Amino acid sequence: MQTSEWFKIWFGSPYYDILYHKRNKEEAAAFVNKLVDYLKIPAQSFILDAACGKGRHSIALAAKGFNVTGIDICPNAIMEAKKYESDNLRFYVHDIRLPFYINYFNYAFNFFTSFGYFKTMREHNDAMRSIAQSLKLNGVFTIDYLNIHFAEDNLKYEETTKLNGAVFNITRWYDENYFYKRIHVEDKAKNTDETFTEQVEKFSLGDFTDMLSYQGLQAEHVFGDYDLNAYDVKKSPRMIIVAKKIHA
Repeated sequence: MQTSEWFKIWFGSPYYDILYHKRNKEEAAAFVNKLVDYLKIPAQSFILDAACGKGRHSIALAAKGFNVTGIDICPNAIMEAKKYESDNLRFYVHDIRLPFYINYFNYAFNFFTSFGYFKTMREHNDAMRSIAQSLKLNGVFTIDYLNIHFAEDNLKYEETTKLNGAVFNITRWYDENYFYKRIHVEDKAKNTDETFTEQVEKFSLGDFTDMLSYQGLQAEHVFGDYDLNAYDVKKSPRMIIVAKKIHA
């Protein structure tokens, strides 16, 4: 049975990695390269990867010589990420709703819709506050989120796929406030029959602008995909917001 905080279990499951196998280190490195070039991140900058998962983006950032810290609520994910630790790369089990390293980082990132999972707006604001507080003044925060308008128009409601011997039956739907994805996994070889349900808040660009502003962050640019093309409210699959900390 899943806990109410579904992400603690699902993101640590080996079936999460199997289902999202295309979201690999190579894809992460390609996106990181584009962001680093755009942001012109100085050498030796201190960077936070908030909700880092198993650390694929953190690893790519550290490979460029930055001082990178990755945090995630899932112990299994951090256990895997710690295999890649080095002098300039560290990982910690930490809930992004709680404060972490105040006024310490030059840049913070939240990749691949690793936000919007919590039950209440207060929790989402707590997470945004923690990330904002971790940044130095004039620090930069980049959040990569789904574009809810594109997602509504292009939702694939049902699909079945077989990967690594496991069958994934996937159902998607949405209501006024959330997107849902139910993943039923059947792996006969491992005697596994489990169901996971993802739930993501339907935050618009305006919602994020308000959340950021309330924590002293000003949105400066919005991209619509991983190639950093301009954001289009109907056509862009992603909503990648770059914001600067303008006051504490």
